[in-house]
Amino acid sequence: MTTALRVVIADDQALVRTGFRMILTAHGIEVVGEAADGAEAVEAVRRLGPDVVLMDIRMPTMDGLEATRRILAEQTGCRVLILTTFDLDRYVYAALAAGASGFLLKDVTPEHLAAAVRLVTTGDALLAPSITRRLVERFATPAPTQPAIHRDLAALTPRELEVLTLMGHGLSNAELATELTLSEATVKTHVARIFAKLTLRDRAQAVVLAYETGLVSPGDR
Repeated sequence: MTTALRVVIADDQALVRTGFRMILTAHGIEVVGEAADGAEAVEAVRRLGPDVVLMDIRMPTMDGLEATRRILAEQTGCRVLILTTFDLDRYVYAALAAGASGFLLKDVTPEHLAAAVRLVTTGDALLAPSITRRLVERFATPAPTQPAIHRDLAALTPRELEVLTLMGHGLSNAELATELTLSEATVKTHVARIFAKLTLRDRAQAVVLAYETGLVSPGDR
């Protein structure tokens, strides 16, 4: 029997939390806690150890961005999904750069919300890749000569570098397989090795890294 995913919802609006709780519960996902600000979210995650946090960005006391940083620094197995009312929000990009696994608009459909929570735990697919790519193109600051030492692109093979570049353009595993004439299983192996070598949490971080190291530039492709 599959264990239900465990979720914490962090949003300063009680009605939003209640609505998301009802949706997730109806889809077999367990909501183990709620938080009205970032500080409460950090404490709830420490206490409850959820699989996923639905995190609003703009909250009192501590915003979702700082809460995301703290949670992911402490809980390496947790995933954060950012909730926002705007699809091109500087804070959303900052949260992705801090390690959030993706983001959802607050008007997301119930089916998409439940699917996104399940999907983000796999690290396999980037949520809303075209919108995320637009965010990165708008807000990333390329620094091709100064990549982080622990993310040295020199550790990658030529094929892995090619895969990372295409991930930076928002391609899914299926699209990568078609583009490179490989099986999806082989693509998944390359992706897993890239994540391991560059200590990446998921594809959202891979896209951010591709831009900030200059591997991909705004307007490419």
